[in-house]
Amino acid sequence: MNQLKDKFDEISKKYDSQRKMLIPCFDEFYGICVSVADVNNNTPKILDIGAGTGLLSSFLLDRYPEARITLIDISEKMLEVAKQRFIGNENIKYVVGDYTKYNLSEEFDMVVSALSIHHLEDSDKKELFKKCYSILKPNGVFINADQVIGETPYIDSLNKKRWKESIEKSGLPREEILAAYERMKLDKEATVNQQLEWLKEIGLMDVSCIYKYYSFAVMFGRKKS
Repeated sequence: MNQLKDKFDEISKKYDSQRKMLIPCFDEFYGICVSVADVNNNTPKILDIGAGTGLLSSFLLDRYPEARITLIDISEKMLEVAKQRFIGNENIKYVVGDYTKYNLSEEFDMVVSALSIHHLEDSDKKELFKKCYSILKPNGVFINADQVIGETPYIDSLNKKRWKESIEKSGLPREEILAAYERMKLDKEATVNQQLEWLKEIGLMDVSCIYKYYSFAVMFGRKKS
Protein backbone atom coordinates (compact mmCIF):
# COMPACT_ATOMS: atom_id res chain seq x y z
CA MET A 1 0.00 0.00 0.00
CA ASN A 2 2.88 2.41 0.68
CA GLN A 3 4.09 2.03 -2.91
CA LEU A 4 0.57 2.75 -4.14
CA LYS A 5 0.29 5.82 -1.89
CA ASP A 6 3.60 7.16 -3.21
CA LYS A 7 2.50 6.75 -6.84
CA PHE A 8 -0.73 8.66 -6.26
CA ASP A 9 0.93 11.34 -4.15
CA GLU A 10 3.18 11.98 -7.16
CA ILE A 11 0.32 12.50 -9.62
CA SER A 12 -2.19 14.22 -7.30
CA LYS A 13 -1.92 17.61 -9.03
CA LYS A 14 -2.23 16.15 -12.54
CA TYR A 15 -4.73 13.40 -11.77
CA ASP A 16 -7.91 15.10 -13.00
CA SER A 17 -6.41 16.50 -16.18
CA GLN A 18 -5.06 13.06 -17.06
CA ARG A 19 -8.34 11.21 -16.54
CA LYS A 20 -10.01 12.21 -19.81
CA MET A 21 -6.92 11.14 -21.72
CA LEU A 22 -6.38 7.87 -19.84
CA ILE A 23 -10.05 6.81 -19.89
CA PRO A 24 -11.23 6.68 -23.52
CA CYS A 25 -14.87 6.30 -22.36
CA PHE A 26 -14.59 9.01 -19.66
CA ASP A 27 -17.98 10.72 -20.13
CA GLU A 28 -20.01 7.50 -20.30
CA PHE A 29 -18.00 5.83 -17.53
CA TYR A 30 -18.73 8.55 -14.97
CA GLY A 31 -22.09 9.53 -16.43
CA ILE A 32 -23.50 6.04 -16.03
CA CYS A 33 -22.39 5.96 -12.38
CA VAL A 34 -24.48 9.05 -11.75
CA SER A 35 -27.46 7.77 -13.75
CA VAL A 36 -27.74 4.54 -11.69
CA ALA A 37 -27.16 6.30 -8.34
CA ASP A 38 -30.88 6.16 -7.57
CA VAL A 39 -31.99 6.57 -3.96
CA ASN A 40 -35.23 7.97 -2.52
CA ASN A 41 -33.43 10.72 -0.69
CA ASN A 42 -32.46 14.21 -1.87
CA THR A 43 -29.79 14.44 0.83
CA PRO A 44 -28.16 11.00 0.60
CA LYS A 45 -25.21 9.94 2.70
CA ILE A 46 -22.51 8.75 0.32
CA LEU A 47 -19.22 7.00 1.03
CA ASP A 48 -16.63 7.36 -1.74
CA ILE A 49 -13.89 4.77 -1.19
CA GLY A 50 -10.53 5.41 -2.80
CA ALA A 51 -11.97 8.84 -3.52
CA GLY A 52 -8.74 10.44 -4.71
CA THR A 53 -9.41 14.00 -5.82
CA GLY A 54 -13.17 13.58 -5.42
CA LEU A 55 -13.84 13.32 -9.14
CA LEU A 56 -16.70 10.79 -8.91
CA SER A 57 -18.20 12.64 -5.93
CA SER A 58 -18.17 15.89 -7.91
CA PHE A 59 -20.41 14.29 -10.55
CA LEU A 60 -22.71 12.86 -7.87
CA LEU A 61 -23.00 16.33 -6.34
CA ASP A 62 -24.34 17.62 -9.65
CA ARG A 63 -27.27 15.23 -9.18
CA TYR A 64 -27.52 15.53 -5.38
CA PRO A 65 -26.26 19.02 -4.42
CA GLU A 66 -27.22 18.50 -0.76
CA ALA A 67 -25.53 15.10 -0.44
CA ARG A 68 -23.41 14.41 2.63
CA ILE A 69 -20.28 12.74 1.37
CA THR A 70 -17.39 11.02 3.14
CA LEU A 71 -14.25 10.71 1.03
CA ILE A 72 -11.64 8.18 2.14
CA ASP A 73 -8.26 7.71 0.48
CA ILE A 74 -4.79 6.56 1.43
CA SER A 75 -3.19 9.58 -0.27
CA GLU A 76 -3.39 12.79 1.74
CA LYS A 77 -2.18 14.77 -1.27
CA MET A 78 -5.06 13.50 -3.41
CA LEU A 79 -7.53 14.52 -0.70
CA GLU A 80 -5.90 17.96 -0.52
CA VAL A 81 -6.91 18.42 -4.16
CA ALA A 82 -10.43 17.27 -3.24
CA LYS A 83 -10.57 19.85 -0.43
CA GLN A 84 -9.81 22.59 -2.95
CA ARG A 85 -12.47 21.22 -5.30
CA PHE A 86 -15.16 21.25 -2.59
CA ILE A 87 -14.00 24.33 -0.71
CA GLY A 88 -16.89 25.88 1.20
CA ASN A 89 -19.01 22.72 1.15
CA GLU A 90 -19.52 21.75 4.77
CA ASN A 91 -21.28 18.49 3.82
CA ILE A 92 -17.99 16.88 2.80
CA LYS A 93 -15.90 14.86 5.24
CA TYR A 94 -12.33 13.72 4.51
CA VAL A 95 -10.65 10.61 5.92
CA VAL A 96 -6.99 9.83 5.22
CA GLY A 97 -6.54 6.10 5.61
CA ASP A 98 -6.50 2.60 4.17
CA TYR A 99 -10.16 1.83 3.56
CA THR A 100 -9.56 -1.93 3.83
CA LYS A 101 -8.62 -1.45 7.50
CA TYR A 102 -10.61 1.63 8.48
CA ASN A 103 -13.49 1.04 10.89
CA LEU A 104 -16.62 2.48 9.29
CA SER A 105 -19.57 2.31 11.65
CA GLU A 106 -22.13 4.72 10.10
CA GLU A 107 -24.63 3.68 7.47
CA PHE A 108 -24.82 5.11 3.97
CA ASP A 109 -27.39 5.39 1.20
CA MET A 110 -24.64 4.82 -1.34
CA VAL A 111 -21.18 3.34 -1.32
CA VAL A 112 -19.28 4.20 -4.49
CA SER A 113 -15.79 3.76 -5.84
CA ALA A 114 -13.98 4.64 -9.05
CA LEU A 115 -10.72 3.15 -10.26
CA SER A 116 -9.48 2.04 -6.87
CA ILE A 117 -10.57 -1.46 -5.85
CA HIS A 118 -8.57 -3.09 -8.65
CA HIS A 119 -5.44 -2.34 -6.61
CA LEU A 120 -6.50 -4.89 -3.97
CA GLU A 121 -5.79 -8.62 -3.85
CA ASP A 122 -8.91 -10.67 -4.62
CA SER A 123 -9.31 -11.74 -0.98
CA ASP A 124 -9.24 -8.08 0.07
CA LYS A 125 -11.77 -7.17 -2.62
CA LYS A 126 -14.18 -9.76 -1.23
CA GLU A 127 -13.71 -8.56 2.34
CA LEU A 128 -14.23 -4.97 1.25
CA PHE A 129 -17.47 -5.87 -0.54
CA LYS A 130 -18.72 -7.48 2.69
CA LYS A 131 -17.86 -4.31 4.60
CA CYS A 132 -19.65 -2.17 2.01
CA TYR A 133 -22.75 -4.35 2.30
CA SER A 134 -22.73 -4.08 6.09
CA ILE A 135 -22.78 -0.27 6.07
CA LEU A 136 -25.40 0.15 3.35
CA LYS A 137 -28.87 1.19 4.44
CA PRO A 138 -31.84 -0.88 3.19
CA ASN A 139 -32.36 -0.04 -0.52
CA GLY A 140 -28.86 1.45 -0.54
CA VAL A 141 -26.77 1.04 -3.68
CA PHE A 142 -23.19 -0.02 -4.30
CA ILE A 143 -21.47 1.24 -7.44
CA ASN A 144 -17.96 0.20 -8.45
CA ALA A 145 -16.57 1.81 -11.59
CA ASP A 146 -13.28 0.09 -12.15
CA GLN A 147 -10.74 -1.57 -14.37
CA VAL A 148 -11.25 -5.29 -14.93
CA ILE A 149 -9.17 -8.09 -16.39
CA GLY A 150 -10.34 -9.80 -19.56
CA GLU A 151 -12.25 -13.10 -19.29
CA THR A 152 -9.44 -14.90 -21.13
CA PRO A 153 -5.78 -14.01 -21.75
CA TYR A 154 -6.65 -13.23 -25.38
CA ILE A 155 -9.48 -10.85 -24.44
CA ASP A 156 -7.31 -9.20 -21.81
CA SER A 157 -4.49 -8.60 -24.29
CA LEU A 158 -7.03 -7.20 -26.77
CA ASN A 159 -8.45 -4.84 -24.14
CA LYS A 160 -5.02 -3.58 -23.09
CA LYS A 161 -3.88 -3.20 -26.70
CA ARG A 162 -6.91 -1.00 -27.50
CA TRP A 163 -6.30 1.08 -24.37
CA LYS A 164 -2.63 1.62 -25.23
CA GLU A 165 -3.54 2.61 -28.79
CA SER A 166 -5.95 5.18 -27.38
CA ILE A 167 -3.60 6.83 -24.90
CA GLU A 168 -0.69 6.86 -27.36
CA LYS A 169 -2.90 9.15 -29.49
CA SER A 170 -4.29 11.13 -26.53
CA GLY A 171 -1.81 13.98 -26.53
CA LEU A 172 -0.48 13.15 -23.06
CA PRO A 173 3.23 13.94 -22.67
CA ARG A 174 5.42 10.87 -23.15
CA GLU A 175 6.61 10.81 -19.55
CA GLU A 176 3.01 10.76 -18.29
CA ILE A 177 2.15 7.87 -20.60
CA LEU A 178 5.17 5.93 -19.34
CA ALA A 179 4.18 6.71 -15.74
CA ALA A 180 0.70 5.32 -16.44
CA TYR A 181 2.26 2.12 -17.81
CA GLU A 182 4.39 1.91 -14.66
CA ARG A 183 1.33 2.29 -12.39
CA MET A 184 -0.33 -0.61 -14.24
CA LYS A 185 2.23 -2.91 -12.63
CA LEU A 186 0.43 -2.34 -9.32
CA ASP A 187 -2.94 -3.47 -10.73
CA LYS A 188 -4.56 -6.66 -9.42
CA GLU A 189 -7.68 -6.74 -11.58
CA ALA A 190 -10.43 -9.35 -11.39
CA THR A 191 -12.95 -10.24 -14.09
CA VAL A 192 -16.40 -8.71 -14.15
CA ASN A 193 -18.02 -12.12 -13.64
CA GLN A 194 -15.90 -12.88 -10.58
CA GLN A 195 -16.85 -9.59 -8.98
CA LEU A 196 -20.54 -9.91 -9.78
CA GLU A 197 -20.54 -13.34 -8.12
CA TRP A 198 -18.87 -11.90 -5.01
CA LEU A 199 -21.51 -9.15 -4.85
CA LYS A 200 -24.29 -11.73 -5.09
CA GLU A 201 -22.66 -13.90 -2.43
CA ILE A 202 -22.70 -11.08 0.13
CA GLY A 203 -26.44 -10.60 -0.41
CA LEU A 204 -26.78 -7.72 -2.86
CA MET A 205 -29.77 -7.76 -5.24
CA ASP A 206 -30.06 -6.56 -8.83
CA VAL A 207 -26.36 -7.20 -9.34
CA SER A 208 -25.30 -6.21 -12.82
CA CYS A 209 -22.50 -4.93 -14.99
CA ILE A 210 -24.34 -1.81 -16.15
CA TYR A 211 -21.62 -0.72 -18.56
CA LYS A 212 -18.42 -2.10 -20.03
CA TYR A 213 -15.92 -0.65 -22.48
CA TYR A 214 -12.93 -2.97 -22.92
CA SER A 215 -11.20 -2.86 -19.48
CA PHE A 216 -13.57 -0.31 -17.93
CA ALA A 217 -16.72 -1.53 -16.19
CA VAL A 218 -19.47 -0.13 -13.95
CA MET A 219 -20.76 -2.78 -11.54
CA PHE A 220 -23.91 -2.30 -9.49
CA GLY A 221 -25.79 -3.90 -6.63
CA ARG A 222 -28.63 -2.93 -4.27
CA LYS A 223 -29.33 -3.91 -0.68
CA LYS A 224 -32.73 -5.42 -0.02
CA SER A 225 -35.21 -3.21 1.83
